[in-house]
Amino acid sequence: MKQKVQKFGRFLSAMVMPCISAFIAWGLITAFFIPDGWLPNATLAQIVDPMQRYLLPILIAFMGGHMVDGNRGGMVGAIAAIGVIAGAEQPMFIGAMIAGPLGGWCIKKVDAWLDGKIPNGFEMLVNNFSAGILGFLLAILGCMVIEPVCVVATNAMASGVTWLVNHGLLWLTSVLVEPAKVLFLNNAINHGIFTPLGLDQVAETGKSIFFLIESNPGPGLGLLAAYWLFGKGSAKDSAPSAMIIEFFGGIHELYFPFVLMNPITILGLIAGGCTGVILNSLLGGGLVSAASPGSIIAILSMCAPGSYFAVIVSILGAAAVSFGVNCVLLKAFGKEGDMEKASKDVQNSKSKSKGQAVPAPVAAGAAIKPSFTVAFACDAGMGSSAMGAAAVTKKLKAAGLDINVPHYAINDLPEVDYIITHESLVDRAKEKVPGAKIFPVTNFMGGTEYDGIVADLCNAAKGNAASSEPKAVEAAPKKKNFTAAFACDAGMGSSAMGAAVMTKKFKAAGVEISVPHYAINDLPDVDYVITHESLVDRAREKVPNAKIFPITNFMGGPEYDAIVKEVLG
Repeated sequence: MKQKVQKFGRFLSAMVMPCISAFIAWGLITAFFIPDGWLPNATLAQIVDPMQRYLLPILIAFMGGHMVDGNRGGMVGAIAAIGVIAGAEQPMFIGAMIAGPLGGWCIKKVDAWLDGKIPNGFEMLVNNFSAGILGFLLAILGCMVIEPVCVVATNAMASGVTWLVNHGLLWLTSVLVEPAKVLFLNNAINHGIFTPLGLDQVAETGKSIFFLIESNPGPGLGLLAAYWLFGKGSAKDSAPSAMIIEFFGGIHELYFPFVLMNPITILGLIAGGCTGVILNSLLGGGLVSAASPGSIIAILSMCAPGSYFAVIVSILGAAAVSFGVNCVLLKAFGKEGDMEKASKDVQNSKSKSKGQAVPAPVAAGAAIKPSFTVAFACDAGMGSSAMGAAAVTKKLKAAGLDINVPHYAINDLPEVDYIITHESLVDRAKEKVPGAKIFPVTNFMGGTEYDGIVADLCNAAKGNAASSEPKAVEAAPKKKNFTAAFACDAGMGSSAMGAAVMTKKFKAAGVEISVPHYAINDLPDVDYVITHESLVDRAREKVPNAKIFPITNFMGGPEYDAIVKEVLG
């Protein structure tokens, strides 16, 4: 159930997270130029409403559709969303989060139904008209059905929120929010729930308290300060650096392991969260847009005019209450809390279970360029994974491995050999890249967990380097589950026709595989790329590890037959 909730929440937040820059731009324009803003300007203030009503929902809808079926899904999702937006008097963020994925899902089903049924040379015509006709129908559906339903749902939520505010009970949200954050649902809560509600509130009042419920760094700061004074072992030692990164960098995930070590401390976080909400409610604090990440810098940048005092007091008050409660809890119930020791025990147990000694890193100066690939993943692919990827890259280079570790959201993981992620995300990583070896970690700050991973990777690199044959030609069973793509300059007419022909030829050869088509600039990481000979260099630059088959004629013929023969052997 937890994984299902995480997956649904991640999907909601993933529609909003890539659009945060647009939200920030809109928030700054609002804060500066509205009549009550820092620099009121009637001309520039005209930008505010179109951005909120049209641009932001359409961006969200496009991302939702794109997650389901790439650019075509995003385009149809955006068309469906405009039907929802046009029929409403209020910003339709929730409607966009429904229409976008719906459009992507529908065009995906339509394309699957048309697969193999389009005559050669008509691919571009059919693809354009199928998406256009579907968009036409979904725009009508959005205007006539989705929009009225969303208005009712939005009004119901607004009534619920108004009731909580009128009865002084908005602080109760922290009772649910703080535990949910520790279960890595923070992005889902903030961007899937509070951001749409907050934007609706901004349209009415010019600011919203919802942007401060999940993103307030005060409760986490108080917890880490308590560990700094009353913690033990490496938990105490790592708390100061975690405080700096959590408060100024906005990466709240850093304090989650501290809570999981002593779950009783969740009470301190709830008390701090409730305090922050109460203070903002009493003092009238609010932001003009989402603060992401939840850093004091981002929060102050999005602060509504006249709300600085309230917001700062709410953060400091939340930190103080969280600190006080957690000091008492750690003194009364605190365990040893030594993350380094726990991580070391995990690594030793892992080695003993395999009958191995603890692996040693590559000797200093023995630089090796590994032939394998490594990725670091977290839920959103931003703060936690970016920090973890940088730490692991440094450790690998210090150990003599010339390799950079990129970071991704779980849903965007490419095919790699090794994945490093939080232990709660392991199942989702396996689902996305089933062939990869996964290293689970409990603390994004690293420590001995990262040292153990680096040691394993060093041993793997040494094994590869000692081999007399390159990895690509080692004796191994022939790969059956390969990926191939057809590319042309625009990714439409020529590549669509070529992809259809290649798919038919593979199926005729007994291999059930669909060959998608892309613009060169949109090529994903695949095993084989088929493209015109004039585009080979650009394809190689985009997908350097793929084998590229150059062709001279998009109609196919013997060139396509030779490709099928070489791929299938």
